[in-house]
Amino acid sequence: MALAAQYSSKEVEQKWYDYWMQHNYFHSEPNDKEPYTIVIPPPNVTGILHMGHMLNNTIQDVLIRRARLKGFNACWVPGTDHASIATEAKVVAKLKAEGINKADLTREEFLKHAWEWTDKYGGTILEQLKKLGASCDWERLRFTMDDTMSASVIQCFIDLYNKGLIYRGHRMVNWDPEAKTTLSDEEVIYEERQGKLYYINYKLEGSDEHLVIATTRPETIFGDTAICINPNDERFTHLKGKKAIVPVVNRVVPIIEDEYVDLEFGTGCLKVTPAHDENDKMLGDKHKLEVVDIFNDDATLNSFGLHYQGKDRFVVREEIVKELEELGALVKTESHLNKVGTSERTKAVIEPKLSDQWFVKMKDLAEPAIKAVLDSDEVNLFPKKFENTYRHWMENIRDWNISRQLWWGQQIPAYYFGDGKEDFVVAKNMEEALASAKAKTGNNNLTEADLKQDEDALDTWFSSWLWPMSVFDGIANPDNADFQYYYPTNDLVTGPDILFFWVARMIMAGYEYTGKQPFTNVYLTGLVRDAERRKMSKSLGNSPDAMKLIDDYGADGVRVGLLLSASAGNDLLFDEDLCKQGKGFINKIWNAFRLIKGWEVDAGAEQPEASKKGLEWYSERFKQATEEIEDHFSKYRISDALMVTYKLVWDDFCSWLLEIVKPEYQKSIDKKTYDAVIAALEDNLRILHPFTPFASEEIWQTIADRTPEEALIVNEWPAIAKPNLAMLEHFELATQVITGVRAIRKDKNISFKEELELHVLNTEGFSADFDAIIKKLGNLSVLKTTESPVEGALSFRVKVNEYFIPLTGAIDIDAEIAKIKEELAYTQGFINSVAKKLSNERFVNNAPEQVVALERQKQADAQAKIDALEKRLAALS
Repeated sequence: MALAAQYSSKEVEQKWYDYWMQHNYFHSEPNDKEPYTIVIPPPNVTGILHMGHMLNNTIQDVLIRRARLKGFNACWVPGTDHASIATEAKVVAKLKAEGINKADLTREEFLKHAWEWTDKYGGTILEQLKKLGASCDWERLRFTMDDTMSASVIQCFIDLYNKGLIYRGHRMVNWDPEAKTTLSDEEVIYEERQGKLYYINYKLEGSDEHLVIATTRPETIFGDTAICINPNDERFTHLKGKKAIVPVVNRVVPIIEDEYVDLEFGTGCLKVTPAHDENDKMLGDKHKLEVVDIFNDDATLNSFGLHYQGKDRFVVREEIVKELEELGALVKTESHLNKVGTSERTKAVIEPKLSDQWFVKMKDLAEPAIKAVLDSDEVNLFPKKFENTYRHWMENIRDWNISRQLWWGQQIPAYYFGDGKEDFVVAKNMEEALASAKAKTGNNNLTEADLKQDEDALDTWFSSWLWPMSVFDGIANPDNADFQYYYPTNDLVTGPDILFFWVARMIMAGYEYTGKQPFTNVYLTGLVRDAERRKMSKSLGNSPDAMKLIDDYGADGVRVGLLLSASAGNDLLFDEDLCKQGKGFINKIWNAFRLIKGWEVDAGAEQPEASKKGLEWYSERFKQATEEIEDHFSKYRISDALMVTYKLVWDDFCSWLLEIVKPEYQKSIDKKTYDAVIAALEDNLRILHPFTPFASEEIWQTIADRTPEEALIVNEWPAIAKPNLAMLEHFELATQVITGVRAIRKDKNISFKEELELHVLNTEGFSADFDAIIKKLGNLSVLKTTESPVEGALSFRVKVNEYFIPLTGAIDIDAEIAKIKEELAYTQGFINSVAKKLSNERFVNNAPEQVVALERQKQADAQAKIDALEKRLAALS
């Protein structure tokens, strides 16, 4: 069958993915092999493939395919995350477009809509991962809202509550007024924004005197319940024990003293709003101040906002400034740069809010997770630079707010009864809750109608932190065979932006429930950015369509393009030309295969010496490359591993070996050489397969008829062996000789068809092992040693060896002499300028040592070139 002139990714990729699926190569069951396990960072169930996903999942697929080839029982568990805030927002928006208000629905009615949405859009990203070539064990697909997964989450909540590690508290929380839910500290992104500092007069009670307060949030004066001064501030000793009147509100508030107040900020007087600032809440608790909550859940003002009731906080900010100005209470405004907390999901400005919420005590849970990463090698971060970030966060960890005012997610298993907020029990279901409530109250007349389950859902990350265990049912059923075999997992590939959201919490959960780390190595990829270093996002319009990239360049081309510049922990500056380069690499491999398959094989022909030596060299070069690749993989330098593979195939195999063994035009190749080249190609395909699975399988299966057991995906990774470094060094010198001959041909416009003689003054004692290759690739009729320089010959050097090509009539001697004289004059001018610089004592004494050394090297190199040019000129003359 004739090979296609061009590699067609569209024809190849679906064919081989279907073949792999048909033969169940991706599926893993416990056996006597050593397991190698990766759990996917579950993407949002309603998400689509973006550049970050492509990079992350390509790396995971490289690792899993390589493990499969290395004989491990490789298991890559796929799944999706219910993404409570993001998904609920999408469902709410969809319902709104249909004229349905969430508030008009029961929880059950809303969840029905959410499941319909999930069923419709939930599989998109998984199908896209298949297009990328992801060899996940699709039979093990998990979703964080699956019944078994939810059961694990509920069991974890109950267990931690019973251990005293989960509690309900009235605390200042981060409130997202758009999603109308609390957020954990890690879900708040702080941005520097240009705002204003407003200086406002507060009148003293019973006096015409005023004091001035500086605030960035004048709309919160409706919640002011005190003014605070520093007791050490001599400017305000006359205010001690007095009261002030809040403008517009006309509330009389006490003037309190506390060293918390910064003497240098603003005016030195601080307005205290305990309901809307964490530090103010601390002052309020300490001084027993009234707490006035002025905001509704959507950050509009409530009845405490008086005539501003129902208006948005930012609208009120503008309007109250005008009112204060009209009242003569606004002294001045100044520009002010401050940090504003925003929601990681909705981008809304966060509002500090007092609320009854559920929290996890983190300090004790964090201890083993700190030791695992920082004091042992149980969990290794790649690159290690993230250890300092990890340390800072873990050692300053705060309790985790895990309740969300949402319906999409696992409902908190707390059941309330009676009138008080403290009258509740925590239980797996209503039946168990009722039994517990009866036992707690001693009231056997309670019924299910007397109990009401907490309306809130658990934070999405509270399900995700169990992921490496719950995917194997390790929480509910820790003795099951899968969990015992696959856990702990091996590698985790994720982004540094969720090092704390997810990675650290999984480590904590792993030690809490198993006493073991959930994974051994964490490979932290960089973020994918555009050429202007901007993070790729839909809002900026700078994120290419992932599926279009695959369509244009093939999955293998995109994989190579992404990995070539994706060093661990460093951001990837994406350029579509990278994918073009990847596609070009696939075409190079395909064309090399076509070249080999196009040769006619002569079973009776003798093997040429050049082919024999070339194959011996390539065998050693392959050993050297695989040794380097192994080292890079051990250090999670995936990009470097690909680069070694890329250069081996493109430079060593295609540009050197195939040129060495290629038969002359219209002549056949001997069978021994042909078989060895095919074997070398197959070795190449083995190490290429993790990076370029589709093209490598296509070529592998086209080389020969293979049974399903002989497919490349389940073949063997080449054995690691020590290379013959001396042979590799000798070949490298031989390539320099060939390059020298070719340079002279090009420079003198000598046709490659014209044979040349090459004489060598072998001062270095170079090996003659590769002379046959030099003769073939240089098209030399003669290659011999000489005891003295050859008169009237062109020459070049490799180390101190001199090589001479006797002149023929094809070369214009006069023109060559003129050219050498011109080059000699230029080089002499250059060396004079360097000598002048080195004779300058000020330069030599003041310039850095390495700069002076570089100039001396330039001088030595230029002198060596002058010597060679003068010898060549003498020979021609």
